[in-house]
Amino acid sequence: MLQAKNISKSFGVKRVFQNLNITVKQGEVTVLMGQNGSGKSTCLRSLALLEKIDSGQIMLDGTSVNASDVNMYPKITVVFQQLFLWPHLTNRENITLAVQGTPYQKQLDELIEFLDLKEFIDQYPNQSSLGQKQRVAIARALILNPQYLLLDEITSALDDRQTEVIVEILKDLKKRKIGILLVTHHKVVAKQLADKLVYI
Repeated sequence: MLQAKNISKSFGVKRVFQNLNITVKQGEVTVLMGQNGSGKSTCLRSLALLEKIDSGQIMLDGTSVNASDVNMYPKITVVFQQLFLWPHLTNRENITLAVQGTPYQKQLDELIEFLDLKEFIDQYPNQSSLGQKQRVAIARALILNPQYLLLDEITSALDDRQTEVIVEILKDLKKRKIGILLVTHHKVVAKQLADKLVYI
């Protein structure tokens, strides 16, 4: 279980959130919603230990953790709204970059099948549609075998059909017992996926 317990965060005099509590369980989807500027992305970054909180605790399986706890990685992985795919690498190379030097081919083959990447796996990101790039970014996170997947507005720029594809993928990941924190403003997606809904 991944938890934020009474966490608070400010940037200078601007308070982003105070005493916020969030729980992400394996095999469940926790959806985080709120107005623009409410701190959703900052909360996600805090849970991933990419943003230092002012107070409170981030807990992983009952133990308080911080950014120096290397054992957290790759238990928790993040897919950002901007995706951050390397443009000079193929989609295949982007996916496998973090696992070079370790056996990964079997798992990559499974991800190519699971996420239907075959037609564009050896293209470059700029040759791929946004929906395809979203799946590549998810594959890059999943090849690390995470227990928890944190997703920041990954359907925000997709059309309805592409969004449906991502929703079905997330439903399958839930069945695989991956805990998902989904930051979204998309009420239909939230209704389709949420086991727990948190507003900030």
